[in-house]
Amino acid sequence: MTLSLPDLLAGIILAALTAYVLLAGADFGGGVWDLLASGPPPRRARQRDLIAHAIGPVWEANHVWLILAVVLLFTCFPPAFARVAIALHVPLTLVLIGIVLRGSAFTFRSYGGDREEEKHWGQVFAVASLVTPILLGVAVGAVASGAAGEQGAGSGGQFYEAYVAPWLKPFPFAVGLFALACFAFLAAVYLTLEARDRDLQEDFRLRAIGAGVAVFVTAALGLLLSHQASFVGRGLVGAPWAVTLHVLTGGAAVTAFWALWTRRYRAARVAAAAQVTLILWGWGLAQYPYLLPPDLTIAAAAAPRVTLQLALGAVSVGAIVLFPSLYYLLRVFKRPSSAPPTTPPIPPR
Repeated sequence: MTLSLPDLLAGIILAALTAYVLLAGADFGGGVWDLLASGPPPRRARQRDLIAHAIGPVWEANHVWLILAVVLLFTCFPPAFARVAIALHVPLTLVLIGIVLRGSAFTFRSYGGDREEEKHWGQVFAVASLVTPILLGVAVGAVASGAAGEQGAGSGGQFYEAYVAPWLKPFPFAVGLFALACFAFLAAVYLTLEARDRDLQEDFRLRAIGAGVAVFVTAALGLLLSHQASFVGRGLVGAPWAVTLHVLTGGAAVTAFWALWTRRYRAARVAAAAQVTLILWGWGLAQYPYLLPPDLTIAAAAAPRVTLQLALGAVSVGAIVLFPSLYYLLRVFKRPSSAPPTTPPIPPR
């Protein structure tokens, strides 16, 4: 099968979303663990300080992947962007507010104010980190269930029936909880490597195991409700590649649990990232060739060929700048070091 230009650009969007989940998703998960920090006050403070030190240098850069996906969607597939922006404008607006609140609160907490203000901004940061992944998952679940189809949200009726009811259903929220569990799982696994302290490593190892169980439970809940997204559900079950995908995903999950249990943290990170990547790719493959099930295909939504060619050229040129820049950023801030964290310590709450 020959890969068409629209298919290639749709694949780049999926790859950008994958990078966003693996990197920015873990940042959101860090906020969840900030909210759920436990133990004596000094222990909670050390957990939060580790999270802030891990997120601080990279959280803004990680949003470049979401920006890339959105820009490519409205440039290369304008009918799909218009449908999503209209049909799901309520949850997507809340996502945008959550991203802005989370980033602002993180900055204000780290660099300004007295302890009372830091506590206030810490709460805003943690709650926004908890709610935003759920809303992102709701948007994905709504797309999978056909809420952005021609007869879906925004197609008529009163405001609630047109713009709220199509996504305010059990399946999109099950996907939202699944996304939250995946983000928390990634964050906990990554933080086992960020920690230079065995006690903190153990704290986040146990959190990672618990979050991995939550991933399994929320995945089962989504499968139970998948009749609300029958098109994607059929693809995940009946497609020729489905068995292979499920075996690989299950293998990655088992490997991640084994690595966490035996404290092989680098292997756990690779396995956890592979597990989440395969889940995302399964969603993309399940609804292929539709960009918005059940009626808008990738080919039908594509912009004129010259627009697609220019967009692909811009992405290629941008990659020459983007990838070395990100590598240098991670090289500077994420290489192993015996030096203490430079992020200001977060006082106990």
